[in-house]
Amino acid sequence: MRLSRYFLPVLKEDPKEAQIVSHRLMLRAGMIKQQAAGIYSWLPLGQKVLRRIEQIVHEEQQRAGHIPVLMPTLQSADLWRESGRYDAYGAELLRITDRHERDMLYGPTNEEMITDIFRSHVNSYKDLPLTLYHIQWKFRDELRPRFGVMRGREFLMKDGYNFDLTREDALHAYNRHLVTYLRSYERMGLQAIPMRADSGPIGGDDTHEFLVLAETGESEVFYDSEITGLKFGDREIDYDSVEQCQAVLEEFTSRYARTDETHDEAVFNEIPEDRRRSARGIEVGQIFYFGTKYSEPMGATVVGPDAQRVPVHMGSHGIGVSRLAGAIIEASHDDKGIIWPEGVTPFHVGIVNLKQGDASVDSACEALYRDLTAKGFDVLYDDRDERAGAKFATMDLIGLPWRLTVGPRGLQANKIELTSRRSGESEELSPADAVAKLEKIYQPVFDAAK
Repeated sequence: MRLSRYFLPVLKEDPKEAQIVSHRLMLRAGMIKQQAAGIYSWLPLGQKVLRRIEQIVHEEQQRAGHIPVLMPTLQSADLWRESGRYDAYGAELLRITDRHERDMLYGPTNEEMITDIFRSHVNSYKDLPLTLYHIQWKFRDELRPRFGVMRGREFLMKDGYNFDLTREDALHAYNRHLVTYLRSYERMGLQAIPMRADSGPIGGDDTHEFLVLAETGESEVFYDSEITGLKFGDREIDYDSVEQCQAVLEEFTSRYARTDETHDEAVFNEIPEDRRRSARGIEVGQIFYFGTKYSEPMGATVVGPDAQRVPVHMGSHGIGVSRLAGAIIEASHDDKGIIWPEGVTPFHVGIVNLKQGDASVDSACEALYRDLTAKGFDVLYDDRDERAGAKFATMDLIGLPWRLTVGPRGLQANKIELTSRRSGESEELSPADAVAKLEKIYQPVFDAAK
C-alpha cells in the first residue's frame, strides 16, 4: 500500500477527550473515529489490526479442533426468558421491540442462542465433544463508556461454547481453551496472566480471567511474581490429551493470581513477601465452566450410552478482540507513539523515500516494495512529497515494528537503513540483505500461522 493513496487521517495534537494512552494514540494514528458514546468506526489502519488479532484467534481455536459459526447480533428475548436471564441481566442489556411488537435484544453474549442451535441439531452423545465459536460484534449498554475501545458499548468478541457429556469432559474443554488463549496472547506479543475471577452474569463456579498488567487497568490484581516468568513458547501439545492440557493448567494457575473480587488476603500472605505483587490489570479474556446452567432450563439434552437423556455440560470462553487492540497499545508504546509487536502489526514494514522524485531512490523503493510484497510482507510505502521528519514522525506514531529508509546518499554505496521501532537501533545493509534479515525476523510469525 502506498501512503499517497491510503486513508490515514493522523492527528498532530492529542484529542482532549482521550483519557488513556491507547485511546489517545488510536485517535491520533487514525485507527478509529467515535460515532457515539462508546461506539467507534474502525478506519483502515485500525481495521487491519482487528483482522490480525482475529486471524490469530481463528487459527488457535481451529488448531484445537473448535469449529467456527456466525450468529446474528440481534436475538429473541424468548430465548433469554427460557434461561431466566432476560430480567436478571440488568440495564446493560439493550432491549428492543420490533415493528411486530416482539421483544428483541442486541446480544452481549450468546449462551442462549448457541444452546438453541445445539438442541435443534444434536441428539446423541456420539456427536460429543463439540465446541462451536464465533467472532461477532456485541453490545453492552455501559452507564459510563470510557477509555476508547477499552470500555466501549459496542465491541468485537470471540465467544466459544463447549458441549460435553460429563463434567470431566467439560473441564478438559476448559483446560483446552486455557491453552489456546495462552498461545493466542503470546503470538500477539502479550503476557496475559490467568487469574481466578468472579463469574458475574455468565454464571458458574470455575472461571479464570486473562489480564495484561498495565497502569491503566480497570482491575486491581494480586499475584505471585513467579507467574510473570512463565511462557508457553512454541511447545507442541496434543489438545486431545487430558494429561497435557491439565499439566498446562496447573503450571499457569498453581501460583497465586487473583482479581480483587476473589482476592484472599490470608492466602496471599502465605506467599514469601518479596514475591507478593499488586498491580492494575486489563481483562482481555475469560473462560467459564458452568455445567448444566443453560442446558437444563433450555432442554439441551442428548441420549447417553445407557439410552437415557441427560443435559449436556457446557462452558463459554471469550476473548475481547477489539479490546485487545487497545490493550496491546497500553502494553507497548513510548512517547512517540505505538510500538506494534510483529504478530499484530497492521503492516510488517514501512518504506520511507527520503527524496521523492529522484529516479534512483524511487526505483530502489519500488524494487523493495515489489520484492517484499512478493515474499508475503504487508508493506506501507511512504511515497508522499513530504519532509523526512514528517515521514519519520508518522511511522513512529503508527508504530510499524520495522522501517526501511532509502536515500540518495546511502544508495551510492548500495546501502539502505533498517530501523527497529522498539529499540530505535539502525543498521545499514544492502537492499538484498535488508530483505533477508526481515525474512528471518518474521519467519516465526509466518510459521505460527501455518
